[in-house]
Amino acid sequence: MATTLLILFLLFNLVTFCLYWWDKQAARNEHRRVSEARLLQFALVGGSLGAVAAQQLLRHKTHKEPFRTQLMAILILHALLIPAALVFGPSLHETLHAG
Repeated sequence: MATTLLILFLLFNLVTFCLYWWDKQAARNEHRRVSEARLLQFALVGGSLGAVAAQQLLRHKTHKEPFRTQLMAILILHALLIPAALVFGPSLHETLHAG
């Protein structure tokens, strides 16, 4: 199960990275853009590492406020939640399935 979750996590971050790349290309070519709300949604639901990687590697939305601050807040939230889930997740899982 852990391997499956890791693969899903990596795939979702790859999809998020690609979404940021798509938006960067659209900006360069004056095509329809991906909304900032959608970019942040993908980051929030698990793609924060892909979003930050795309932001830095593609130099996309690095100075845009409040987008930059919101993305950093999502990354900090994930940095706090992931260790908590690893610590409390197994015991919570056992508690829920003890009956």
